[in-house]
Amino acid sequence: RSWGAAAVTLHGRSRQQRYSKLADWQYIAQCAKLSGVPLIGNGDAFSYEDTDAAMHQSTGVSAVMVARGALVKPWIFTEIKERRHWDISSSERFEMLKKFTRYGLEHWGTDDVGVSRTRLFMLEWLSFLHRYVPVGLLERMPPRIQERPPAFRGRDELETLMASTDSADWVKITELLLGPVPADFHFTPKHKANAYSSGPIEREG
Repeated sequence: RSWGAAAVTLHGRSRQQRYSKLADWQYIAQCAKLSGVPLIGNGDAFSYEDTDAAMHQSTGVSAVMVARGALVKPWIFTEIKERRHWDISSSERFEMLKKFTRYGLEHWGTDDVGVSRTRLFMLEWLSFLHRYVPVGLLERMPPRIQERPPAFRGRDELETLMASTDSADWVKITELLLGPVPADFHFTPKHKANAYSSGPIEREG
């Protein structure tokens, strides 16, 4: 508090652990008890059940921060607010990508550089977004962010494409919105914890 901080955010997992371990909410609770300012807990929040547990199971946190979960399913905040699991359709998710495309081109421009930058950021997002498994296909609830479900066929072609772990399919999705990529274009996710293939990062532009 003497440093002028109004609150502190704490993640219950070290950088070295990457995503190999669950967030330690017991550790977060211990720190919350010792903190002289409101403490915001962070780690593995992927459903309203997760945020409820963090807020009400004697953790002592003042709020819960959602990070990776919002990259996998940006509608998580609607789920938390309305306390439900949204079985969002592939067309609804594609509308979000359309909006992202519009914002990207408005911000970076519609020339080759603007298209390239919008595509790159969309691909990085798709490296998270593809991990979403539709609620209507799950065998049990709630979903857990650490789980790696097997490949599955969606309820339509777009849903199947969106679930692909192949970065070439993510490129195909961007082509539906931004047009064809150059002949020599290659993409490997920058976020290695989500990368299914290794190798150098090659980017357009």
